[in-house]
Amino acid sequence: MTSRYAEVYGQWRKDPQAFWADAAREIDWIKPPRIVFDPNAGVYGRWFPDATCNTCYNALDRHVKNGRAGQRALVYDSPVTNSQRTYTYGETLDEVATLAAVLQDLGVTKGDRVIVYMPMIAEAVFAMLACARIGAIHSVVFGGFAAKELATRIDDAKPKAIMAASCGIEPGRVVHYKPLLDQAIDLSSSKPSAVMMLQRPQSVASMVAGRDHDWANAVDRAKAAGRTADCVELAATDPLYILYTSGTTGVPKGVVRDNGGHMVALKWTMKNLYGIEPGEAFWAASDVGWVVGHSYIVYAPLLHGATTIVYEGKPIGTPDAGAFWRMISEHRIAALFTAPTAFRAIKKEDPKAEHVARYDLSCMRTLFLAGERADPDTIQWAEDILKKPVLDHWWQTETGWCIAGNPVGLGQLPVKYGSPTVAMPGYDVQIVDEGARPVATGQMGSIVVKMPLPPGALPTLWQNDTRMRESYLDEFPGFYKTADAGFIDEDGYLYIMGRTDDIINVAGHRLSTGGMEEVLSGHPDVAECAVIGIKDALKGEQPCGFVVLKAGVTKPHEMIEKEIVALVREKIGPVAAFKIAICIDRLPKTRSGKILRATMKKIADHDQWAMPATIDDPAILDEIAAALENHGV
Repeated sequence: MTSRYAEVYGQWRKDPQAFWADAAREIDWIKPPRIVFDPNAGVYGRWFPDATCNTCYNALDRHVKNGRAGQRALVYDSPVTNSQRTYTYGETLDEVATLAAVLQDLGVTKGDRVIVYMPMIAEAVFAMLACARIGAIHSVVFGGFAAKELATRIDDAKPKAIMAASCGIEPGRVVHYKPLLDQAIDLSSSKPSAVMMLQRPQSVASMVAGRDHDWANAVDRAKAAGRTADCVELAATDPLYILYTSGTTGVPKGVVRDNGGHMVALKWTMKNLYGIEPGEAFWAASDVGWVVGHSYIVYAPLLHGATTIVYEGKPIGTPDAGAFWRMISEHRIAALFTAPTAFRAIKKEDPKAEHVARYDLSCMRTLFLAGERADPDTIQWAEDILKKPVLDHWWQTETGWCIAGNPVGLGQLPVKYGSPTVAMPGYDVQIVDEGARPVATGQMGSIVVKMPLPPGALPTLWQNDTRMRESYLDEFPGFYKTADAGFIDEDGYLYIMGRTDDIINVAGHRLSTGGMEEVLSGHPDVAECAVIGIKDALKGEQPCGFVVLKAGVTKPHEMIEKEIVALVREKIGPVAAFKIAICIDRLPKTRSGKILRATMKKIADHDQWAMPATIDDPAILDEIAAALENHGV
């Protein structure tokens, strides 16, 4: 199939407003837009400023009305509790409309904020959609998030209510949410008037009289009384949600997403980018606490009339490295979207992919990777074992959907390892120097997007237009700053080489840690790796590589470390001054799988550092410090 990408991207380039007006016809509006974009509204302009709509209606009600009531909407699969449940579109609508009525009974109305503090269970999705139904602005905070960090989000969002579960379940342990929630409310100056508590049998939480309400009891009473809530009419520019960016300190950065532009962009991506048809199963193996979970577990699949998957488990250990293959086979999943970290974990545990043979994966057409840079070695390994296209794509919490990708629905483009492929319609991606001047093809610089941002991207930060400008718009006038560095090749393919602070300066040479990681991951014994720049009195910075080995590797660590140093010298050259390679058992990561390189750098530099709020296991940082000390760093 010849790709229509160039033609479609050209249509957007020629007339952006006509392009998005056409895409907007896929949405059921209450009041359709006459104005597509107003450049004088908001911080940089607003999309569909005169339209009204409801996101929950588009995700559920319209499909029920159009004959999809009996189709699978949501599949909940929980290996950690050994349970599964499938909800049709009709059943999901009933659950959401009832829950929305319960929220109204608690005094939640249009414009009120509601914090959702829950694990990966179906009720987390119902909570988000119930808020969308009545015009409340949800702010999902990752379940089990530290009390102090949760308190800063409570103080910034000032929620009327909090919807929470009593616990989350990890392999081998129960994470008790309620004590963390109670502590966060004690710490915060803004107090919610109500807490909706979903009691899970693994940890029944104590309740605060007058404030806490039993979720199941409230829903049962509403169902018995036949109580449901109708969809509330909202401006397309009204906020749908606030999502606080991970790793923030002090006042958190609340990314705002609007209703209208968000629906238009996400609906467009399901067919054109991911190649999914209504009725097919799409699985984003993420968490609702992250932007991927918002966009591609909750909203996009349901807006498109597809089936979405809520998975309470891990890529490995629940019960083994074949967990993802079981999910695909059992639930007939057409496309999987996950982080490269998940595949590196699977590769480490099952390097020969012996689990794959146990499952029928014929239903699966594509694997999409995002969340951090996908190294060529991981992509090739996944291609070899799955015999399917493996496509990297790049986007950010702020954009809400893909900036650069390989649009399967328009016809797949050739894959170039190390590149997420090309800019999507809506994004004019450019590479510039410090003075916002374009650099030559193939030259590394700061990756920026020419304004305005497309529908679905953040219009601003929650109640902070000034910070929006300072964080994203001021440094490169006329552009959105991605804070990523990279280059564009002669075919227009984009290469992300790391965050701009991951470009290290070795004796005056600007070197990409991403490029070095590519070399490290190419070593046959390496499962995953991270390269940081550490302070050096002579050269300014010197690279330091951490590697986690594949399961079953018996070669001495010293030998592997020497081989890695030689490999970087061979592939990149002496200019890299790469002399430190350290074998470790595991890398420190956020719960979404991003490697905490900045914290590792601070430890190596002996700078002051704070425990990242989103870290998966704090003990790993002590292991990193010990490994550095053993290597004389």
